[in-house]
Amino acid sequence: MMSNLFSIFDPSTNILNLSINWLSTFLGLLLLPYSYWFIPNRHFFIWKFILMKLHNEFKTLLKNNYFQGSTFIFISLFSFVLFNNFLGLFPYIFTSTSHLSLSLSLSLPLWLSFMLYGWINNYQHMFIHMIPQGTPSILMPFMVLIETISNIIRPGTLAVRLTANMIAGHLLMTLLSNMGSIIPSYLIMFLIFIQILLLILESAVAVIQSYVIAILSTLYSSEVN
Repeated sequence: MMSNLFSIFDPSTNILNLSINWLSTFLGLLLLPYSYWFIPNRHFFIWKFILMKLHNEFKTLLKNNYFQGSTFIFISLFSFVLFNNFLGLFPYIFTSTSHLSLSLSLSLPLWLSFMLYGWINNYQHMFIHMIPQGTPSILMPFMVLIETISNIIRPGTLAVRLTANMIAGHLLMTLLSNMGSIIPSYLIMFLIFIQILLLILESAVAVIQSYVIAILSTLYSSEVN
């Protein structure tokens, strides 16, 4: 039962045991035509409205560190994670964001680049950032230790937050679907109703988690200057 339950997160297939399910990560680039994004239509205007809202918010967070195109990285991160989160809600499609190997490969390079840039170009600011203003002298060594640990675990918390939320929702949906064969027939409609509500909830989680990882990455970027 448990092996069947967690098999939905298995990237391997029955074709020579290859991990070709990871190709679903880039499925949108193959399926969505070029005209879908650039010929003005209803989808184009909705998506453009969302991107402009994100651009203005990220621009505000970056403050004096903003330069032309700097928000593009975080908007692209939001779009990539959002697409893969939504893709995993469809039947028989692999959810790549439910694996730490993907989420950590997104958060770790970003965090590492922010840290390297900050320590190379603004090392005084980075040292000052470790000790909040007004900290008593006796607590300064502990604050440096706490801030250092907090900085180090940032990419891990970003990755684990995204992965855990994706796994939890998919496991719950799988458990409910497996109950269809064991519950009385008069409860089937109630079970379908619960699954629809859960699917709506998971759609909201997909958007929220995409926004969270993008907004936190923006905040981490603004701290290094």
